[in-house]
Amino acid sequence: MPCCDVEPYIREAMDSVIKQSFGDWECICVIEESKDRTDEILREIAVSEPRIRIFTHSRSGSCSVPRNIGFDMALGEYVILLDGDDTLVDGSLQRLYDKIVARPGADLYPCAVQVWNEMTGKNENLRDNYPQDFDRELTGTDAILFTYGLKLHPEPMMQLTIYRREFLLEHKLKCIPGLHGQDREFSPRALYWAKRVIPLHEPFYLYRRRSGSVLTSTPLEKQLHHQSIIHKSLFAFHALVCKAPDFDKRLTVCWGRSWTSWMFYWWFSPERIKKISRTDRLKTLNEVFPDGFDDFNTLLNGASFPRRFAGWWMRAFVRHQSLRYAAELFFRLYFFLSTERKV
Repeated sequence: MPCCDVEPYIREAMDSVIKQSFGDWECICVIEESKDRTDEILREIAVSEPRIRIFTHSRSGSCSVPRNIGFDMALGEYVILLDGDDTLVDGSLQRLYDKIVARPGADLYPCAVQVWNEMTGKNENLRDNYPQDFDRELTGTDAILFTYGLKLHPEPMMQLTIYRREFLLEHKLKCIPGLHGQDREFSPRALYWAKRVIPLHEPFYLYRRRSGSVLTSTPLEKQLHHQSIIHKSLFAFHALVCKAPDFDKRLTVCWGRSWTSWMFYWWFSPERIKKISRTDRLKTLNEVFPDGFDDFNTLLNGASFPRRFAGWWMRAFVRHQSLRYAAELFFRLYFFLSTERKV
């Protein structure tokens, strides 16, 4: 549980854990340097609750470092992630325990998340990455192909999933320190390595959308920098795992479609071209490709011709100053056709 500058929410978050009917839990709270009373309130609560374990860390800028500390320090068999401004659903830990006991030993148990929009005062759609009537066990590869096939979210938010802790340690699954939007970077790796994935559909998590959060307050230019870290890592990950003899080449198609679409959107959609300067877009693209385009090209090998052609224009944007304006014009047409004809 990362805890930083969440004074207005931390008591509600901790109450939602302490009042669970299931009692065999530990709550690892990693307190980063806060500008409010988050630290003081948590320590006050922990005095009378021995199941709360507190660790401290300097301010790191995201949930990544606290989550990594939690992965390392946890003693339980399974790990769930709770942010300091969110809550658990009443009685959900007991329901999760019962479902896991009934079908034990999976690496990942995808569940469901209810989103509360504090800015509108309304609940948003329940997030479950699988159809409610889906009850089949999957391998990680099958799970990736299944979600892509149904046009579901292929990189689910990390709070959606219960992780077997030994699985995280075995595959050295950690978050990149300081990274925002880490779900998009972490979830594909976790799914790929999973041998058993069992969807539970249990809505155990109440996720709060609010103004002033990291997600809503980070400037676009800084968000683009984080996207560059994500894409560099994912391209390198694919280039590594695709060399395995048993690698399913359909994953290249799925990942290529998702990751390049997201990348083209962030750097070249008309909206981003308008809001983010060419200088910033060029700088962050160079962060994605500091050593050349080999990893990116490997991913594009399985892509459709329009995507490979778009990749050529993106490389031209990076390499040739004289073609940058032409590349932006190409992507205006690309996004128009993508909208009209589903390129």
